Amino acid sequence: MSRIGKLPVVVPAGVDVTIDGSTVTVKGPKGELTRSFQPVISIVREGDEIICTPTEDTREANAFHGLTRTLIHNMVEGVSKGFSKKLQLVGVGYRAALKGKNLEMQLGYSHPVLVEAPEGITFEVPSQTEIVVNGPSKEQVGQVAANIRKWRKPEPYKGKGIRYEGEYVRRKVGKAGKD
Repeated sequence: MSRIGKLPVVVPAGVDVTIDGSTVTVKGPKGELTRSFQPVISIVREGDEIICTPTEDTREANAFHGLTRTLIHNMVEGVSKGFSKKLQLVGVGYRAALKGKNLEMQLGYSHPVLVEAPEGITFEVPSQTEIVVNGPSKEQVGQVAANIRKWRKPEPYKGKGIRYEGEYVRRKVGKAGKD
């Protein structure tokens, strides 16, 4: 059995969890998330805790045990606290601004790059070189941040590009000069 899967998921006050067979719906102050899980895992709510147990003793059930518990925990945490990813723009002339709900970036192209906010995702721009992606779904926040980063990945020679906060970009030495 999974060590993580054995741990119960504590449901905080203000969060409503509905379990319908293998489909779990979580509602909270930050939004609503619904997800279907594998039927080899039984999901039961006991008081203010959710417990996941495998229904059969197979390799597949053991593989999904910890995953199911973690996904439910992330859903509960997302609708109560929310998730965020911070990105930094490094480079001369690289800047970001909000246009309504959408994000507009100047990244050295001949045109501005417009990133539309998917449903449930919000952007914040504390300064021209910082972007914060917020939302209740950890998976969706990470995917949107990765899509933004894809526009200009950090390059190793000058370190220019869009990077996650705290990301280390390994720098390379340029070509040697002639003697």
